[in-house]
Amino acid sequence: MTAVGIVHLDPGRVDLKALALRAPGSGELKVRALCSAISAGTESLVFRGRLPERSLDDLHLDPFLEAQGYPMASGYALVGEVLASGDAAHQSLIGRRVFVFHTHQSELLVSTDRCYLLPEGMPSERAVFLAAMETALSLVMDAAPLVGERGMVFGQGVVGLLVVALLKQHPLGGLLAADSLAFRRAWSKRLGAGIVIDASKDRDLKVLEDGLFEKGQNGLDFVVEVSGRMNALNQAMRLTGFDGRIVVGSWYGKSEEVLDLGGSFHRRRIRLMSSQVSTLGSSLTGRWDKARRLALALEWLNRLMPERLITHRFSPSACQLAFEATADPAADSLQVIFEY
Repeated sequence: MTAVGIVHLDPGRVDLKALALRAPGSGELKVRALCSAISAGTESLVFRGRLPERSLDDLHLDPFLEAQGYPMASGYALVGEVLASGDAAHQSLIGRRVFVFHTHQSELLVSTDRCYLLPEGMPSERAVFLAAMETALSLVMDAAPLVGERGMVFGQGVVGLLVVALLKQHPLGGLLAADSLAFRRAWSKRLGAGIVIDASKDRDLKVLEDGLFEKGQNGLDFVVEVSGRMNALNQAMRLTGFDGRIVVGSWYGKSEEVLDLGGSFHRRRIRLMSSQVSTLGSSLTGRWDKARRLALALEWLNRLMPERLITHRFSPSACQLAFEATADPAADSLQVIFEY
C-alpha cells in the first residue's frame, strides 16, 4: 500500500514522495490524514535552509523532523482517522480521530502511544492546533505571570497570538505585543493585547520605552519572545525592568543579527529563560507532566477556537506553494494547513 509524504529536497524546494506502507503490527495503528499544519517557525527555517548544520544532526530525535539533512520530511501536527489496528486491544479506535506528532503524510503507521484520541465533536481544523496550543501553554507557564504585572509578547504568529489570548485570562496590569505585520497586529488587538507596536519601527519602540520607564516606573515585568528574530530579544531587553524576566521561545537558526548583552541586560539584572515544549520546567514537574499539559491544551482549544487563524489551505500536491506562503511575509499568512 502506498502513501504520499511531503519532503524538502533542498532549501526552498519541496515535493511529494511515494511511501510504501505495510500492515500495522502489534501496538500500531494505520491512520488516514485529514489535515496537518505547517509550523511557521521551525519548518520555515527548514524550507529556507536556515537551520544550523548541527541542528540537522540532532533533529532526527524530535518527532517533527525524522530525517537528517536534505532530503528530509518535516511537520509535527497531524489529525487523522484510524483505519486499522494491529491488535484486538485497540480495535475500538477504528473510525476515531486522533492527533499525531508526525510529518505531513497522507497515510501513516504510528504506535498507539504516539496517538492522542480527540474528543468527539471537536473539529479537525481545531484539533490540528494542539501542538501550537501546548507550546503556548508551556511559554505562559514558564513566564509565570503574577497579578498586576506588565507583560509583552514579541511575535504575533500563531504561537504568539495564542500566548496573548492565554495571558488575557490573567489579571495583569498591562498586556502588550509587537509585530512588524499590520494584519498580525490587528489579530493581537482582537485577542486581547492593549498596546501593539510595529517592532520594525524604532520610533514606536522608543515611545513605548519612554512610557514604560517614566515617572519612576520600572519597565516590563516579563516578556515572551517568539518572533524568530534575534533583534527582538535586544528590543525586549530595552523594555524589561530591573530583575525582569524574558522567556525565549524562538529558534533563531542561522541568524546574522547580533545579540547585545551589555547595557540594559547587564545593569538591570535581566533574567533570560529558554522555553521548549518537549520538556517541562523543573518547578512544574512535581505536579505536571506532558499528559496533563496536553489535556489542558485540548480544553483551551475549545475555549479559544484557533481554527479562525487558518488563512491558507492547500492540497499536498500544492506543497511548494504552501511552504512559500508560510515563509513569505507578504502572503499575509498565519496558519497554513494541508487538507488531504
